[in-house]
Amino acid sequence: MQMVTKFRDKNTVKSLLSKIQSEARSNRQYRIMEVCGTHTMSISRFGIRSLLPDNIKLISGPGCPVCVTSQGEIDLIFELLQKEDVVLAVYGDLMKVPGSAGENLIELKSSGKDIRVILSPLDVIKIKESVNKPVVFVSIGFETTTPASAGLAHKIVCNDIKDIYFLVFNKTMPEIIKVLLKDKELNIDGFLCPGHVTAITGEKLYLPIVDNKKAASIAGFEPVDILYSILEIINQVNRGKFYIANSYSRVVRAEENKIARSLIEEYFEPADSYWRGIGVIEKSGLKLKKEYEHLDAVKKFNLKPRYVDEIAGCRCGDVLKGKILPNECKMFGGKCKPDNPVGPCMVSGEGACAAYYKYEIFQ
Repeated sequence: MQMVTKFRDKNTVKSLLSKIQSEARSNRQYRIMEVCGTHTMSISRFGIRSLLPDNIKLISGPGCPVCVTSQGEIDLIFELLQKEDVVLAVYGDLMKVPGSAGENLIELKSSGKDIRVILSPLDVIKIKESVNKPVVFVSIGFETTTPASAGLAHKIVCNDIKDIYFLVFNKTMPEIIKVLLKDKELNIDGFLCPGHVTAITGEKLYLPIVDNKKAASIAGFEPVDILYSILEIINQVNRGKFYIANSYSRVVRAEENKIARSLIEEYFEPADSYWRGIGVIEKSGLKLKKEYEHLDAVKKFNLKPRYVDEIAGCRCGDVLKGKILPNECKMFGGKCKPDNPVGPCMVSGEGACAAYYKYEIFQ
């Protein structure tokens, strides 16, 4: 409790804001992107954007794992439920994400489909012990949550548990960072790097950022963490000296988490993946390795993955690419609200649209 108080201490925040104000040169603009949904939510929740000088722009990128899950992948879940009598195990953020026909999992559950919200992939084993039909786990997330999915696969294989399958929609950070760096329209000066992801990958994930002469600061999630990293990025830009700053050293180490990485590499391998609003990025996703394909729900139930456009009018893809602010979408706050969302950016607890709606526009 003392630590949390320290990181929200008003005097510390005021001191950091004063330093940012003095270091930010009035004759230039600083464009800083966060690629972590928890950062997106914290920035909005604590009003950080409104405290900064006008020439510092915080841009939300593709850091919400549910949001970047493509419409085709979402529709695959509905195809499975239409074809097969299975138990579907999902994280809560997925329950309101609509399929192309407009339905969502809450509605399907109310119509009789067996859909269970889980907190941990290992909950899937407990579910299987209580039912006599296949259980399908929808595995979504970046490097932060993928080790838990690999842990589930490990338990299944080691204990020879039958009738549990995976829909693997996991994505990885290195490739999307490279895509963002190549986007000249974004013109990003620096990145608030995701602390949770880095705890798994280690700092080397961000070498392409500094190699492209952009600033990088690994940030925590309290106001002081974020402001400290913003100040670090401004200083790097001003001096033209770029390096990976670890501003979250109480959690993140320079090296990768070898146990988590080895677990992932045992069960998964890189695969091309389709990102909502962005398209196919080579080797930016994961799939089960060949020796574990018997756990793949797509193969087991003969599902047909396909590319599907976003729901008409939804600009979630443009929000994820940092091209527009959430409230620049015509559906925002009207047809698309948290209780009746059109796109996943308004659904997820890490979505930029949900953050804007709750903390910045309709506060």
